Amino acid sequence: MTRKQKRLSVIGAGLAFIALAAALVFYALGQQASYFYMPGDLQTATLEPGQRIRLGGLVEKGTIVRGQGTEVSFAVTDTQESVKVRYAGILPDLFREEQGVITEGSFGSDGVFVADSVLAKHDEKYMPKEVAESLKEKGVWQPN
Repeated sequence: MTRKQKRLSVIGAGLAFIALAAALVFYALGQQASYFYMPGDLQTATLEPGQRIRLGGLVEKGTIVRGQGTEVSFAVTDTQESVKVRYAGILPDLFREEQGVITEGSFGSDGVFVADSVLAKHDEKYMPKEVAESLKEKGVWQPN
C-alpha cells in the first residue's frame, strides 16, 4: 500500500465512524422526542396509544382538585378547548390557576392526560415560548 492509499483509508474509516456515530445520536434523539400540543391542536392530531407528548396552555380556573397524597388533577386550556390532566407528584411552587404550564406524559385509556412532569412559569412576565406563541396566534394572550 502506498502512502496515499493509507491516508485515504484512514480518512475513509474516520468518516465512516463519524457517520455511524451521528446516525446513532439522531436515532436515539428521535426515540425520545416529545411533540408539543395545545388543547385545540389535539382535535386534529393523530396520536398513537401511549405516545409521549407535551401539552401546554393555561391552568383552567376552578379545575385544580387535590387527591390523596401528591395526586392532583386539573385542566389545561387554550381558552377554546381544555384537556383534563392527572398528575402524581410535587407541583412547582408557582403552579396556580390561569398561569402558563407545560405537562409531559401520555393519554390514558380513559382519555385523561397522565402527566409525569409539570413545568410552570418562573416569574411574573415569563410564559413558555411554545405556549405564548400558540396563544398569540389565537389572539388570547397579550404580554404585559
